[in-house]
Amino acid sequence: MITEWPRLDYLGWRETCSALHLYLQIVGKYRLAHTPWLNHSWNATFYVTPTGLASSPIPDGPGIEILFDFREHKVVGTCGHGHRASFDLGPTTVAAFREDFVALITELGGTPSFNDTPNEVPDPVPFSEDHRDRPYDRDAVERYHQALVAIDRVFYRFRTSFLGKSSPVHLFWGALDLAVSRFSGRRAPLHPAGIPSLPNDVAQEAYDREVSSAGFWPGNGIDYPAFYAYAYPSPSGYRNAPVRPDAAFWHEGLSEFMLPYEAVQTAADPEEALMAFLVSTYEAAADLGGWDRDLLECDHGRPRQVRTPTAAPGTAATGAAPATDGTVEREDGPSKGRYWLAIDGVEAEMTYSRVGESRIIIDHTDVPDALRGRKVGLRMVRQAVEDARQDKVFILPLCPFAKAMIGRNPEWQDVLPPS
Repeated sequence: MITEWPRLDYLGWRETCSALHLYLQIVGKYRLAHTPWLNHSWNATFYVTPTGLASSPIPDGPGIEILFDFREHKVVGTCGHGHRASFDLGPTTVAAFREDFVALITELGGTPSFNDTPNEVPDPVPFSEDHRDRPYDRDAVERYHQALVAIDRVFYRFRTSFLGKSSPVHLFWGALDLAVSRFSGRRAPLHPAGIPSLPNDVAQEAYDREVSSAGFWPGNGIDYPAFYAYAYPSPSGYRNAPVRPDAAFWHEGLSEFMLPYEAVQTAADPEEALMAFLVSTYEAAADLGGWDRDLLECDHGRPRQVRTPTAAPGTAATGAAPATDGTVEREDGPSKGRYWLAIDGVEAEMTYSRVGESRIIIDHTDVPDALRGRKVGLRMVRQAVEDARQDKVFILPLCPFAKAMIGRNPEWQDVLPPS
């Protein structure tokens, strides 16, 4: 598949982008009004297609699906009766677009009821009362869609390397961002909410689980297209974590990592540049937040290649003895040492340094992607704990992974130095 990364000039198509944002909100609010709630508002999003943005089937009337076709520049509706209806995208007003959409849903046998007020935009005007003329730049819309197709491909590949709860790659019409999120599996503190034009209960439900999220804005709110990444709750040290590529930075106003789209679009390998941002910001959130990366991660998915299973060892049905997956080895020196484990020629290691005769500092754990999900890191930490007890030394876990594993296992905490 050939992927193009077009140049995006947000200031050149800002008015069209603003109009498209509101049109997507109208259709999105219709979907929201007719679909059962799915965690984190996932029941209301759009999905990138080769021709535009699709709603997926909406359970209204005979069943309705809406497509923003950015090739033919139409809004197309289809229904379970086989009927198709459409109207053109072009210069118009938000109120006129709303009228056309209501007529389309009625023609398809649906009930065009939905909330009339925009969300997450400054100074919201009810859709039915917004009669300001809006432009429509067809070329800019096509470039935006082309960028979405390229970004969606990288986001989807990034998603394949996570075994825990993960969102689809989808577009939220509230902030007009294409996003993908990973979850640790743990509850999060109640979110303070207070997001303009977004109900507090929606914001708090969206962030009630620990999350590392990344996405793409076309430029609304920041005046240039960019990728973002954040964690909630944000772990200590997150804002100062090293992230890639070099153009990525911490945005003080947004409290998020940012990567300008231009830095990706002009990179020698745009897909690799974007993947580096996704991986490095996630790893910062996961390591500093103490996520169980061994359990949650795997290799990137590949076509026609089944993921190697990493089920719990042993076979309960036959009562077979637990299988062993390599042996944790130790190399100990006067000032430094390491634990390592090799499986199928792939080696993981955990390094440590000595501080006097009574302490060791675990400073780094490295588990290659090929060994993710096999509890390799956990086994090395367990071995270090057992050896510390035998050697009568304390462990100071400066490595975020080792610190998280010991913190999660109270029975290991006797090896921590007294406070």
